[in-house]
Amino acid sequence: MIWSGVGAIVVLCLSMLSGLALATSVGKPATAKAPVSVVFLNPGYTDEPFWVGYIAYMHDAANDLGMQLRVLNGERDSHKLMQHAREVLQAREQPTYLVFVNEHYVGPEILRLFADSKIKLFALHSTLTPDQQAFVGGSREKYRNWIGSLVPNDEEAGYLMARALIAMAPAGAGEMVAFSGVKQTPSATLREAGLHRALAEHPRMRLKQLLYGEWSEQRAYEQASALLGRYPDVSLVWAANDEMTFGVMRAAAEQGRQLRYSGLNNSKRVLQARIDERISVLVSGHFILGGCAMVMLHDYAAGLDFAARGGKDQHADLFRLLNRQESIRLLQRIDKHDANLNFRRFSAAFNPGLQGYDCSIEALLR
Repeated sequence: MIWSGVGAIVVLCLSMLSGLALATSVGKPATAKAPVSVVFLNPGYTDEPFWVGYIAYMHDAANDLGMQLRVLNGERDSHKLMQHAREVLQAREQPTYLVFVNEHYVGPEILRLFADSKIKLFALHSTLTPDQQAFVGGSREKYRNWIGSLVPNDEEAGYLMARALIAMAPAGAGEMVAFSGVKQTPSATLREAGLHRALAEHPRMRLKQLLYGEWSEQRAYEQASALLGRYPDVSLVWAANDEMTFGVMRAAAEQGRQLRYSGLNNSKRVLQARIDERISVLVSGHFILGGCAMVMLHDYAAGLDFAARGGKDQHADLFRLLNRQESIRLLQRIDKHDANLNFRRFSAAFNPGLQGYDCSIEALLR
């Protein structure tokens, strides 16, 4: 009887402990879901001003949305970029998404490399060209893990710059030279197309020569030093980014030439040049594109497919002309990358009624 009583007590105690453990298990919060992780293959240099600012907004978006972002810099070397891609594929811990840019037309090679991977791919800033897609297919076709793309309105940017620049010539007549970026870059090709559209609308403006300054100030300086002397009647300079504009400006100053320039980007230097009216035409807005992509990927991971809100391949109308006052406001805020730009405002996960993505820099200009 004594043994039986002890056994009963033991059973009772074990039952109480089991109940306590169950209660503790029920009351304990569930293990937090791992955050959405993104690796961005940056084609540019580590210290390249445009990409530094661009990536800063991607980090801001990641912070706003509770995501993880890792950036691997290609240093303008397609071989190094592909080496980074292979490292991502072979890594023990793999990201949710790999974001790539089709610079040097590496897109198809990246798609083939990750064809059997569970990592989802997203093309940012420049996607596969129509010719490439005719061969390998579009997003969500042959390569099912390539879920989409987001690119800016580069053709419109080239057009806006050229049209505004031509408007400064008497009766739209005169001579112009142009400096494009890297020849094998979709962004450069599209901006050139915009330039030619504007020229077709103004047949009295003659494009004397177009050179490939490779996005580099030094390269454009060297080209302009040799070029400008050939064309004494040139009065307008169209350039596909700000670095090349500054290279041409330096060469022109050394030759005593007074020219009108267009520029594209959002560096402090180019904004100040627009404020000082050393640059007559400035186009910008695309520097938050990477942050917009983070929003789309965040929503996709939350079960809200961005294809239902604008399509699987989207063009963001971010580029716009900046006047002097807008340049002043943007310069004042450029150091505060998240000033008045909480990326949650663009997310369908945080705004259930959102029908389409409308990322823009308007909040930074107010």
